[in-house]
Amino acid sequence: MENDNRLLEMHGIVKTFPGVRALQNVDFFLNRGEIHALMGENGAGKSTLIKVLTGVYPKDGGTILLDGKAVAIHSPSDAQKLGISTVYQEITLCPNLTVAENMYIGRGKGSLTKWAKMNADANKILRKLDIPAVANMQLGNCSIAVQQMVAIARAVDMDAKVLILDEPTSSLDEQEVEKLFGLMRDLKALGVGIIFVTHFLDQVYEVCDKITVLRDGQLVGEYEIKDLPRVKLVAKMLGKEMDDLSDIKGESGTYEGDDTDLPVYEAQQLQSNAGIKPFDFYIRKGEVNGFTGLLGSGRSECVRTIFGADRVLPGKKNVNGKLVKIKDQIKMNGKRVKIKNPRSAMKNGIAYLPEDRKIDGIVGDLSVRDNIILALQVMKGFFKPFTKAQAYAFADEYIKKLNIKTASADTPVKSLSGGNQQKVILARWLLMNPQYLILDEPTRGIDVGTKVDIQKLVLELASGGMSITFISSETDEMLRTCSRLIVMRDRKVVGELSGDDLTQSMIMSTIAGGE
Repeated sequence: MENDNRLLEMHGIVKTFPGVRALQNVDFFLNRGEIHALMGENGAGKSTLIKVLTGVYPKDGGTILLDGKAVAIHSPSDAQKLGISTVYQEITLCPNLTVAENMYIGRGKGSLTKWAKMNADANKILRKLDIPAVANMQLGNCSIAVQQMVAIARAVDMDAKVLILDEPTSSLDEQEVEKLFGLMRDLKALGVGIIFVTHFLDQVYEVCDKITVLRDGQLVGEYEIKDLPRVKLVAKMLGKEMDDLSDIKGESGTYEGDDTDLPVYEAQQLQSNAGIKPFDFYIRKGEVNGFTGLLGSGRSECVRTIFGADRVLPGKKNVNGKLVKIKDQIKMNGKRVKIKNPRSAMKNGIAYLPEDRKIDGIVGDLSVRDNIILALQVMKGFFKPFTKAQAYAFADEYIKKLNIKTASADTPVKSLSGGNQQKVILARWLLMNPQYLILDEPTRGIDVGTKVDIQKLVLELASGGMSITFISSETDEMLRTCSRLIVMRDRKVVGELSGDDLTQSMIMSTIAGGE
């Protein structure tokens, strides 16, 4: 009986934040010796559910049972005492300490002073789990994969019954992922229940037994791996069932260009230190194209590479069996250019509105006016400031043009709504009059009216000849805006869609691997 094997039960979990119901009566079940994927797009509720389970957040409703008994979890230490351990994407251990010290630190009086026993015990569990490390190695000298494994070994040695792995493979290469999967399978054989949070579809189907899907804080369903093909998983995560999909055609601008025109931007075998597989890319004058794929597929990393925000690595091609560097890796209007950083991208007429406006976009304490003129001032040089009249004129023009709702241009930008902050950043880049504008999630977290304004503006700019790359988590929005889509999965380009193929069903099928 499956219920006899039930390890963890979460019934009707509710969690509310001011103005937001993050979890709405969510159920989640985990068996002993099971690897269970928790899937969903950004904002689905995965992190909130994990934080309720580990005592980071108090639940507002529902019950949690472990081994059939109701438990109260008020803090991470409560969870740990119950045998619930979490290993996060970011390593939370101490790189300056040894492997053994990291495994036993904070676990009882005097344990760190019994060096011989501590090292012997550490080596015993490292051997048991086949982890390629020894007790007296400094953790910082180990690879990220081995550090992840040491964190897991620590959890297992603390008698973890439930092991939560939160995006553990994001920084690992393929060989390291395989080693981690081997360890996960070993733990499964020992009866540990593993909750695996990831955005990599291929990995889910390689190592997991079941999938639970959340969307908008609600449970979509729990499925056996064999009963949920990739394309159906994508549909459930996005909230679009195949029968309900409408064939919305992309609308590029009406710019009348010549097919013989050289691309505004083109690159061969582009890659960066962010782990994106090499990809070719081009965009023509007046075109709106986009990168699409599930969250974590590599959309943002691709455009960060184009803009030089991540370190660009040299492209290579095969010539007579030898890999040689591509001399003309990046061209603009047919001429070779070097784009090593954002400043060189800006000099070449490329502008970039980043995904996270709070971290990479606005300067909160500066005024609306100062935020608008910031990029142009950087290009001019801070020792050649604009006159007061120039700064006022620039700001006033774009406050009116984009209908930015602000008390005045002197208002600190952090006081504005999210949508108006986004318009301020957009104004900053439009003031640069770029040839090529990259917009990464320009409508995330803003009201419907402002979303429509930005979509209309994108098409207007394209009709005037500007080239635009547009990224959005909302597929409908991409279809309304783009005439060509580059499809991403697991950090690599897996397809390109245009014309009659530009539909919801084709996007999901391509993401899923052609199913």
